[in-house]
Amino acid sequence: MITSTRRVSPDKSEVRIAFSLDNTSDVKDVEDLSQTFPDLEQRLQPVPPCVSLRESVQVYKEHCRMAREFHQVKHEITVLEDRKRKLLAELVEDEKVAVEIARLEEEFRRLTEENRTLVTVHNERAQQLERLCLTDRTRHDSL
Repeated sequence: MITSTRRVSPDKSEVRIAFSLDNTSDVKDVEDLSQTFPDLEQRLQPVPPCVSLRESVQVYKEHCRMAREFHQVKHEITVLEDRKRKLLAELVEDEKVAVEIARLEEEFRRLTEENRTLVTVHNERAQQLERLCLTDRTRHDSL
């Protein structure tokens, strides 16, 4: 590990920089992770790390992991919102069907009652006709 301490200007505090050339696996991983996340605002995009600092690389990896997780959650929210819209549309359709069923049941009840009344009137008229025919026959027979 190489460490260097520098004072940028006399009125500023010292800046310490440390890096190691031994561990290149972090650098390789960072290159694999260097990607953009279109769902994130520009100010929230992971900033490429200082590859010489292991902590910087770890923070970058964590940031990328959180950005992927954010993307996944956002996608799940979109899927769930679409499902919600479809279910609400089905609910509206089911309510329309329920109203139509209630209307048809009421119409069926009314028509059944009307049919019952018409059958009763028909039977009464048929009996009345039969009595009139009998009365007419008895008159003709008596003449």
